[in-house]
Parts: sequence; C-alpha cells; structure tokens
Amino acid sequence: MNDIASAIIKIKALLGDRLNTSHAVRDLHGQNETYFQIMLPDAVAFPNSTDEVSKILKICTQYNCPIIPWGVGTSLEGHALPIRGGITVDLSNMNKVLKVQNEDMFAIVQPGVTREFLNHELRATGLFFSVDPGANATLGGMAATRASGTTTVRYGTMRENVLAMEIVLSDGRIIRTGTRAKKSSAGYDLTKLFVGSEGTLGIITELTLALQGQPEAISAAVCDFPTIKAAVNVVIMAIQAGIPLARIELIDEICIRAINKYSKLDYPETPHLFMEFHGSNAGVADQSQTMAEIIKEFNGGDFQWSTKPEDRNKLWAARHQAYYATKALFPKQIGMSTDVCVPISKLAKAISDTQDDLKEFNVVGTIIGHVGDGNYHTLLFCDPNNAKELERNKLLAHRMAQRALDVGGTVTGEHGIGMGKLDYMAQEHGEALNVMSDLKRLFDPKNIMNPGKMIDLN
Repeated sequence: MNDIASAIIKIKALLGDRLNTSHAVRDLHGQNETYFQIMLPDAVAFPNSTDEVSKILKICTQYNCPIIPWGVGTSLEGHALPIRGGITVDLSNMNKVLKVQNEDMFAIVQPGVTREFLNHELRATGLFFSVDPGANATLGGMAATRASGTTTVRYGTMRENVLAMEIVLSDGRIIRTGTRAKKSSAGYDLTKLFVGSEGTLGIITELTLALQGQPEAISAAVCDFPTIKAAVNVVIMAIQAGIPLARIELIDEICIRAINKYSKLDYPETPHLFMEFHGSNAGVADQSQTMAEIIKEFNGGDFQWSTKPEDRNKLWAARHQAYYATKALFPKQIGMSTDVCVPISKLAKAISDTQDDLKEFNVVGTIIGHVGDGNYHTLLFCDPNNAKELERNKLLAHRMAQRALDVGGTVTGEHGIGMGKLDYMAQEHGEALNVMSDLKRLFDPKNIMNPGKMIDLN
C-alpha cells in the first residue's frame, strides 16, 4: 500500500514552500500536448540539488509513493502524466550550465537547462549542441526520452550525444555513468541504458554532452514538389549519393498551408522539402548543386538556397512552429500526434499508405518528417467531444505502427513509448521485453518510478 499523504508531509518538511499542493500548480503538471486526459499529481516538488532529489526519492521509497520526473512537459505520449498520482519532481530549478570544456568539446549541465539556453551560452565558443527536436525542451527530458529531431540525420540522437550522467535511483542512491572520454570499453554501458528510459529507472540530475564545431558555411534550401512520393524519392537518392545532409525535412501541403498562415509566408501549397547543408564554402555549394540536379530528375519546383543567416532562421523557425501552426489552422479540433520510423527504402510506401488512410477514413491530418532517417509524423485532428472520431484517429495511428513493424521498423523513432504506445512493446521486442522488465524490477523494485510508462509491471 502506498501512503502518499505521509510522503507529502516528509517532503514538505524537507523543501518547505518548494513542495506545492495548490490546484493551479498541480493542474499545470497534469497537462500534456496531445489528446490524453488531464491527470493531476498529489503534489509538485521543486528540488534545487542532487542531494534533495536523493532525499525525495528515499522518502517516496519508504512510503511507496509514485514519482514522476518533469522537464517542461513537451512530450507527446503522456510521459509525464501521473496516472497513479504521487509526486511530480519538477527539475526546472536545476538549470545551470556547470562547465564548458572547449578543447574537449563537451559541456556539463543540470537537467533543467534547455537546449536553446545551452546554445545561447555557447555562442562565443564556436561550438554548438546539435540535437534539435524543435521544442525548447530541457536537456534532462531530452535524454530521458532519447530525443532526436531535424539534425539527427547528420549528428545523431541524444543516444550518441550524451557522454555521461549523474542519476538518482529510486532508493536514493546517486550513481555516475560514463566518462568525459570519447569512448570506453569499461563495463556495461549504463549511460545508454538510462538514455531513453523515460524516468522509469531513475532521475537524471547531471549530463555531460558532446558538442560540435560550428561549420565554416551553412546553406539552407527549400523546394516544392508535385507529390510526397517525388519528394521522398529525392531524399532516398540524395542519401544513396552520399550527400552529407545536415537536415532534410518533409512537409505536406496542409502543413505548408498552416505554416504560410502562421508565419506569414507564401510557399506554394504543395509538398516541400526543407534542407540544410554544413561544411566548407566550396563543399556547401557543391552539395547544393548536386541536390538541385537530383531534384530536377523528380520534377521538383524552384530550388532556392541561401547562406544568409536571416534566410536560414526564417526557414527553420517556420519548420519548428509547424506543430502549433497546424493546430492553429484547426482551432476547435483536438490534435493527436504520432510517429513511426522505417528503413529508408520503405519510407515512400509507408507515407503513401498513410495518405491513403487519411483519404479513406476522411481524417483531417498532416504529414511531416525527418525523412533523412526514415522518421515521419502525423498530426490527426478530430472533434474533442466526439469519441468515435478519436477512436478512428487511434485506428489510423495503429495502422501506421503496424505497417512500420511489418517492414522491420519501429512504432516510434522520436516520440517514445510513454503510456500511448505501451501496447506495442511486446510485439516490437518479443522476449527482450521480459529482460527489460527484469531491469525495471532491479532498478525500481517497488515500481514507483513513473509507473505505467514504457514497462507496465501493474
């Protein structure tokens, strides 16, 4: 039996006013970005240090009180919802960049630091942090959900860019994983285990992150296409040709319409690719020229590219605002966002099949994607008061997931499992899911760490 009330009393004595039980604060931490119902925690804790996190977890272990880590709440599969009540641990007060080691190209940060803030702090160093999921998420949350995004095709996901972490386990023990070296052959790779664990194994309280050097030249480009299939085929050929794409994003015609309205742009309302190339001045020009030639083979439209920072910023600001732009286009509808990732050779058919589903089921939705690595997203809309429409959208999401599994892909390349895709874990992982469950029991024997997410121990 859990005793949440006693845990709250003990944590209140530890944190004072930094344990908040007001309805307004609890409501804020019970919200999510998509279709899941609001779920309120019993209290929200705001620790200032790893030591305080450790003490909170010791108390929660003593009273079997559920613990839900919280960054800024931008996840899309209900990761931070307290489905069994308990204490939400908001890490926003732990927001310091502790160290930047220019020569070794790494930074040590607390989990509440956001990616935009880190890059702002790095602006004079000639370095940058590469993982860019669009939302200005916290780096702790990005590590917990193994975030990726627009630059993954070149620089990798959080899995490749987290070198080491400090983690507090459910019983309050503090461990360190990884080192500041670029590689190691010493022991099990616990860093990779905790990256993507979605708060189900422990709470991340410090991260050592790999940084990248700012390229000499950056070129941004945009091009329209008659069909999504033509755009995807350009991506496949570009990758096969070895063009080192830094970003390549697919946006369908409905999303382009939303972007035009939201960002006051005038792109043709047809599928588009947004692209970016990094390298030397000569290399960027050569990459852009080769891409232009490939685009011409697939009847692409006007290929526009620029090295001007203002043009790049305008393009990527529009891309990053696509989610909110599309929601603004359908203000009385509720959005359901989902994603899958497939081998690149299967991408064109996967997207085409999803388009066919949208037409067959008469669903309003958009398709966008980090198509350079086979990852695409849909944002499906319905009347929030119409349960049948929501179930219909869930059916389409299920069909996407099933087709991805059928071709050797995954039910999520970016959003993660949370509670929304829990039912697919057995099908995707088979017997390996039992091993994951054993690990969950080892690190969290009382099942208090974000229970009901990713691994359901009941």
